[in-house]
Amino acid sequence: MMDDILFAKTMEGAIARLKNRDYSINTVLDIGASNGSWSKMVIEYYPNAYYFLFEAQNPHEAKLIEFTRNYPNSSYVLAAAGEREGEIFFDNGDLFGGLASEDPLEGTCIVVPVTTVAREVARNGLTPPFLLKLDTHGYEVPILEGAAKVLDQTSIIIVECYNFQLTDKSLKFYEMCTYLNNKGFAPIDMVDILYRKFDNALWQMDIVFVRKDSKEFLYRDYV
Repeated sequence: MMDDILFAKTMEGAIARLKNRDYSINTVLDIGASNGSWSKMVIEYYPNAYYFLFEAQNPHEAKLIEFTRNYPNSSYVLAAAGEREGEIFFDNGDLFGGLASEDPLEGTCIVVPVTTVAREVARNGLTPPFLLKLDTHGYEVPILEGAAKVLDQTSIIIVECYNFQLTDKSLKFYEMCTYLNNKGFAPIDMVDILYRKFDNALWQMDIVFVRKDSKEFLYRDYV
Protein backbone atom coordinates (compact mmCIF):
# COMPACT_ATOMS: atom_id res chain seq x y z
CA MET A 1 0.00 0.00 0.00
CA MET A 2 2.78 2.45 0.92
CA ASP A 3 4.62 1.62 -2.32
CA ASP A 4 1.48 2.52 -4.26
CA ILE A 5 1.26 5.88 -2.49
CA LEU A 6 4.96 6.61 -3.06
CA PHE A 7 4.42 6.37 -6.82
CA ALA A 8 1.05 8.14 -6.86
CA LYS A 9 0.80 11.37 -8.87
CA THR A 10 -1.26 12.94 -6.11
CA MET A 11 -0.68 15.35 -3.26
CA GLU A 12 -0.59 12.49 -0.79
CA GLY A 13 2.02 10.82 -2.98
CA ALA A 14 4.12 13.99 -2.90
CA ILE A 15 3.90 14.20 0.90
CA ALA A 16 4.80 10.51 1.21
CA ARG A 17 7.84 11.07 -1.01
CA LEU A 18 8.97 14.02 1.12
CA LYS A 19 8.62 11.91 4.24
CA ASN A 20 10.50 9.05 2.58
CA ARG A 21 13.39 11.45 1.87
CA ASP A 22 13.55 12.38 5.57
CA TYR A 23 12.60 16.02 5.19
CA SER A 24 12.24 17.46 8.67
CA ILE A 25 9.31 19.79 9.40
CA ASN A 26 8.55 21.47 12.72
CA THR A 27 5.70 23.71 11.53
CA VAL A 28 3.26 23.42 8.65
CA LEU A 29 1.81 26.76 7.49
CA ASP A 30 -1.38 25.90 5.59
CA ILE A 31 -2.39 29.02 3.66
CA GLY A 32 -5.84 28.75 2.11
CA ALA A 33 -6.76 25.97 4.51
CA SER A 34 -10.53 25.94 3.84
CA ASN A 35 -11.93 23.19 6.12
CA GLY A 36 -8.54 21.77 7.13
CA SER A 37 -8.73 18.68 4.92
CA TRP A 38 -5.23 19.18 3.45
CA SER A 39 -3.61 19.47 6.88
CA LYS A 40 -5.60 16.47 8.05
CA MET A 41 -3.97 14.41 5.29
CA VAL A 42 -0.45 15.73 5.96
CA ILE A 43 -0.68 15.15 9.71
CA GLU A 44 -0.78 11.40 9.04
CA TYR A 45 2.79 11.70 7.72
CA TYR A 46 4.08 14.43 10.04
CA PRO A 47 2.15 13.86 13.29
CA ASN A 48 4.71 15.66 15.45
CA ALA A 49 4.72 18.91 13.49
CA TYR A 50 2.68 21.94 14.55
CA TYR A 51 -0.06 23.02 12.13
CA PHE A 52 -1.02 26.67 11.71
CA LEU A 53 -3.90 27.27 9.30
CA PHE A 54 -4.80 30.50 7.49
CA GLU A 55 -8.35 30.81 6.15
CA ALA A 56 -10.23 33.94 5.05
CA GLN A 57 -13.79 32.61 4.79
CA ASN A 58 -15.97 32.53 7.92
CA PRO A 59 -18.11 29.53 6.88
CA HIS A 60 -15.07 27.27 7.35
CA GLU A 61 -14.55 28.25 10.99
CA ALA A 62 -16.69 25.47 12.46
CA LYS A 63 -14.53 22.87 10.70
CA LEU A 64 -11.35 24.65 11.76
CA ILE A 65 -12.50 24.63 15.39
CA GLU A 66 -13.20 20.91 15.05
CA PHE A 67 -9.76 20.38 13.52
CA THR A 68 -7.97 22.13 16.38
CA ARG A 69 -10.00 20.16 18.93
CA ASN A 70 -9.05 16.87 17.26
CA TYR A 71 -5.40 17.89 16.85
CA PRO A 72 -4.05 19.85 19.86
CA ASN A 73 -0.85 20.55 17.89
CA SER A 74 -2.72 23.03 15.71
CA SER A 75 -4.30 26.47 15.64
CA TYR A 76 -5.71 28.83 13.03
CA VAL A 77 -6.25 32.46 12.14
CA LEU A 78 -9.41 33.58 10.36
CA ALA A 79 -7.74 35.95 7.91
CA ALA A 80 -6.26 36.09 4.46
CA ALA A 81 -2.48 36.04 4.17
CA GLY A 82 -0.76 38.83 2.30
CA GLU A 83 2.07 41.36 2.27
CA ARG A 84 0.75 43.56 5.08
CA GLU A 85 -1.66 43.61 8.01
CA GLY A 86 -5.09 45.22 7.89
CA GLU A 87 -8.05 44.47 5.64
CA ILE A 88 -8.33 43.27 2.06
CA PHE A 89 -10.98 42.55 -0.56
CA PHE A 90 -11.88 38.91 -1.08
CA ASP A 91 -13.95 37.09 -3.70
CA ASN A 92 -16.07 34.65 -1.70
CA GLY A 93 -18.12 33.28 -4.58
CA ASP A 94 -16.61 29.81 -4.13
CA LEU A 95 -16.34 28.42 -0.61
CA PHE A 96 -13.41 26.23 -1.66
CA GLY A 97 -11.87 28.85 -3.92
CA GLY A 98 -11.69 32.58 -3.34
CA LEU A 99 -9.15 35.24 -4.18
CA ALA A 100 -7.70 38.12 -2.18
CA SER A 101 -7.19 41.47 -3.89
CA GLU A 102 -6.01 44.95 -2.98
CA ASP A 103 -8.69 46.31 -5.34
CA PRO A 104 -12.46 45.70 -5.27
CA LEU A 105 -13.52 42.66 -7.29
CA GLU A 106 -16.50 42.29 -9.57
CA GLY A 107 -19.30 40.04 -8.39
CA THR A 108 -19.20 38.57 -4.89
CA CYS A 109 -16.71 40.62 -2.90
CA ILE A 110 -16.30 41.05 0.85
CA VAL A 111 -13.71 42.67 3.09
CA VAL A 112 -11.72 40.36 5.38
CA PRO A 113 -8.78 40.73 7.77
CA VAL A 114 -5.33 40.21 6.24
CA THR A 115 -2.13 39.26 8.05
CA THR A 116 1.34 38.14 7.04
CA VAL A 117 3.01 34.77 7.43
CA ALA A 118 5.99 36.37 9.16
CA ARG A 119 3.75 38.18 11.65
CA GLU A 120 1.85 35.02 12.60
CA VAL A 121 5.07 33.03 12.95
CA ALA A 122 6.39 35.65 15.39
CA ARG A 123 3.08 36.18 17.19
CA ASN A 124 2.54 32.46 17.80
CA GLY A 125 6.15 31.48 18.45
CA LEU A 126 6.20 29.00 15.56
CA THR A 127 9.49 27.20 15.05
CA PRO A 128 11.38 26.14 11.89
CA PRO A 129 11.95 24.33 9.68
CA PHE A 130 8.72 25.34 7.97
CA LEU A 131 6.58 23.84 5.24
CA LEU A 132 4.51 26.49 3.43
CA LYS A 133 1.49 25.41 1.42
CA LEU A 134 -0.34 27.94 -0.76
CA ASP A 135 -3.74 27.27 -2.28
CA THR A 136 -4.51 30.89 -3.04
CA HIS A 137 -5.64 31.17 -6.67
CA GLY A 138 -3.28 33.79 -8.03
CA TYR A 139 -2.41 35.77 -4.90
CA GLU A 140 0.84 33.93 -4.21
CA VAL A 141 3.42 36.69 -4.66
CA PRO A 142 2.08 39.06 -1.95
CA ILE A 143 1.83 36.10 0.43
CA LEU A 144 5.40 35.01 -0.25
CA GLU A 145 6.64 38.59 0.10
CA GLY A 146 4.88 38.71 3.46
CA ALA A 147 6.72 35.50 4.36
CA ALA A 148 10.15 36.85 3.36
CA LYS A 149 11.52 36.79 6.90
CA VAL A 150 10.75 33.08 7.31
CA LEU A 151 11.77 31.78 3.88
CA ASP A 152 15.37 31.31 5.02
CA GLN A 153 14.00 28.88 7.61
CA THR A 154 11.67 27.13 5.18
CA SER A 155 12.56 23.74 3.73
CA ILE A 156 9.47 23.07 1.57
CA ILE A 157 7.00 25.27 -0.34
CA ILE A 158 3.97 23.71 -2.03
CA VAL A 159 2.10 25.98 -4.45
CA GLU A 160 -1.01 25.44 -6.54
CA CYS A 161 0.22 26.90 -9.85
CA TYR A 162 -1.49 27.72 -13.13
CA ASN A 163 -0.76 27.67 -16.85
CA PHE A 164 -2.79 30.85 -17.30
CA GLN A 165 -2.60 34.28 -15.72
CA LEU A 166 -5.60 34.36 -13.40
CA THR A 167 -5.17 38.03 -12.51
CA ASP A 168 -3.12 40.94 -13.83
CA LYS A 169 -0.52 40.33 -11.11
CA SER A 170 -0.48 36.53 -10.84
CA LEU A 171 2.28 34.28 -12.16
CA LYS A 172 2.06 31.35 -14.55
CA PHE A 173 3.65 28.14 -13.30
CA TYR A 174 6.97 28.65 -15.08
CA GLU A 175 7.14 32.23 -13.81
CA MET A 176 6.56 30.91 -10.29
CA CYS A 177 9.50 28.55 -10.79
CA THR A 178 11.71 31.51 -11.73
CA TYR A 179 10.40 33.62 -8.85
CA LEU A 180 11.13 30.92 -6.27
CA ASN A 181 14.44 30.03 -7.90
CA ASN A 182 15.51 33.59 -7.14
CA LYS A 183 14.59 32.94 -3.51
CA GLY A 184 16.59 29.72 -3.30
CA PHE A 185 14.03 27.02 -4.18
CA ALA A 186 13.66 24.54 -7.03
CA PRO A 187 10.88 22.08 -8.03
CA ILE A 188 11.23 18.51 -6.78
CA ASP A 189 7.72 17.22 -7.53
CA MET A 190 4.56 18.02 -9.51
CA VAL A 191 1.18 16.40 -8.84
CA ASP A 192 -2.56 16.73 -9.33
CA ILE A 193 -2.28 18.03 -12.89
CA LEU A 194 -5.65 19.39 -14.04
CA TYR A 195 -6.92 20.14 -17.55
CA ARG A 196 -9.62 22.75 -17.94
CA LYS A 197 -13.11 21.69 -18.99
CA PHE A 198 -13.40 24.30 -21.75
CA ASP A 199 -10.81 22.78 -24.12
CA ASN A 200 -8.74 20.24 -22.15
CA ALA A 201 -5.78 22.63 -22.08
CA LEU A 202 -3.35 22.31 -19.18
CA TRP A 203 -4.87 24.36 -16.37
CA GLN A 204 -3.15 23.83 -13.03
CA MET A 205 -0.87 21.64 -10.96
CA ASP A 206 0.62 21.50 -7.46
CA ILE A 207 4.39 22.04 -7.49
CA VAL A 208 6.59 21.05 -4.56
CA PHE A 209 9.67 23.25 -4.13
CA VAL A 210 12.64 22.47 -1.90
CA ARG A 211 15.87 24.32 -1.30
CA LYS A 212 18.22 24.43 -4.29
CA ASP A 213 21.03 22.97 -2.21
CA SER A 214 18.99 19.88 -1.30
CA LYS A 215 20.77 16.56 -1.70
CA GLU A 216 18.55 15.42 -4.59
CA PHE A 217 20.04 18.02 -6.91
CA LEU A 218 23.57 16.74 -6.31
CA TYR A 219 22.73 13.50 -8.15
CA ARG A 220 22.32 14.04 -11.90
CA ASP A 221 21.72 10.53 -13.23
CA TYR A 222 18.35 8.84 -13.85
CA VAL A 223 18.95 5.37 -12.36
